[in-house]
Amino acid sequence: MLAALLLGGGIGLAQTPAPPPAPAPAPAANAEPSWIAAIKPDLPTLFVAGDSTAKNGDRLGWGDPFSDYFDLTRINVANAARAGRSARTFFNEGLWQRIVDHMKPGDYVLIQFGHNDGGAPDKRPFRGDVPGIGEETQSVTMPNGTTDVVHSFGWYIRKFINDTKAKGAHPIVMSCTVRNIWTDGKIERHMGNFREWSKQVADAENVPYMDFTEIAADRFEQMGQEQVKPLFPIDHTHTSPVGADLNASLVVSGLKAMKSPLTNYLSAKGEAVAAYTPHAAE
Repeated sequence: MLAALLLGGGIGLAQTPAPPPAPAPAPAANAEPSWIAAIKPDLPTLFVAGDSTAKNGDRLGWGDPFSDYFDLTRINVANAARAGRSARTFFNEGLWQRIVDHMKPGDYVLIQFGHNDGGAPDKRPFRGDVPGIGEETQSVTMPNGTTDVVHSFGWYIRKFINDTKAKGAHPIVMSCTVRNIWTDGKIERHMGNFREWSKQVADAENVPYMDFTEIAADRFEQMGQEQVKPLFPIDHTHTSPVGADLNASLVVSGLKAMKSPLTNYLSAKGEAVAAYTPHAAE
């Protein structure tokens, strides 16, 4: 139930105080993230590829509590999302390649981008994609003088899908999480065209698509604006830990509605989540 989710040393003899412990060394830039070490090679793995709405440090994204909904003796859940990334920067920085390198036949990948993909490709913070889903490109001179050939949003999603298929794994494309922006009692359901582009690419590539925007918006409108407000304590995009857990449960409800094979790996907590049922328009 959601309600349940809310909630020797001795004295030294030296006359001078001991110096404070040295700070732990910063991890190397190419250090492997913790999700890699946690993968049990004899189990299938469910990867999460996304941005800060899926992984966001202490504030958490939905991918952080997501593993609680699965039986980890039967499946790995690897949250490989990274805050601040668009589909373009997730690809360019090698974050996607790390997933591919650890992917094997029978694995699953949830792919969710869009919050950071807007903006001009040649303007700071240099993470915007070429709009659309086509093969158009734009050459951008980066601050360090290198050239980045920027593709369309759809090109990156298609790349992620095709790389996953090539490994014998199963991609699932998701639309964005919902922002806490309301108009006349209705929460925002459209953030540019990323929701539509995600669906178009998934349909064209014949892979499952989860309209998470619709799922979350329906639930939040059921709850009402005042009850949703505490779930977004910092800004309109990033949730509290309670909000992250709610979003994680809504992803599971979407998987159940899709009759995804991933529902065969749910924990007792995951089994308790009801499948998403579209709400009738008022």
